[in-house]
Amino acid sequence: MALQPSLRPLVIAGSAHAPHTLDIFLDYVCPFSAKMALAIDSVLVPLCTDGGKYGGKVKVIFRPQVQPWHASSTLVHEAGLAVARVAPQQFWPFALALFKQQDEYFDIPTSTTTPLEVRSKLTKLAESVIGSSLANEFKDLLELKGSPNGGNAVTDDLKYTIKYSRQNSVHVSPTVLWDGLVANEISSSWGEKEWKDFLTAKVAV
Repeated sequence: MALQPSLRPLVIAGSAHAPHTLDIFLDYVCPFSAKMALAIDSVLVPLCTDGGKYGGKVKVIFRPQVQPWHASSTLVHEAGLAVARVAPQQFWPFALALFKQQDEYFDIPTSTTTPLEVRSKLTKLAESVIGSSLANEFKDLLELKGSPNGGNAVTDDLKYTIKYSRQNSVHVSPTVLWDGLVANEISSSWGEKEWKDFLTAKVAV
């Protein structure tokens, strides 16, 4: 599936030129997404990277899925996109770190904090992954600048991801597409066996 150049770090496993594509739509503040993310990291990433059974055959794309009924969803996805800009190789490690601490960004914990306070907390998390030398650049990307309603430096990337989801009728997380079609059989409960069986049945190259 298509991916604009600035979002190339969202290919978390496999070659960008691999013929098969798994598009996995995840929200950082969705518990089911967190469960799937851990399975992806332990099963799909090793299988699809160079040297894996499906290396060169399957690529895995993380598709940010903002779910607006969670007030912090926009903020955490902005953070992920900012890491993709300043430290592309650290995008997936940051995503995993955020998933592991997702409960800190749930509705009730963030209900008494301002967006600036949430962004400050995300900056500290990002610093733990990308290092202090890049933390200021990360923070700068999230700073609101320009017109009073103009967003920040990753707003256009965020808009792209939202438009992509909408045009493909993806409304909830997690949702998975195999070669452009929704694979309804895939579940957040899947482990190693289910993913391996799926790839064995689907990979045709």
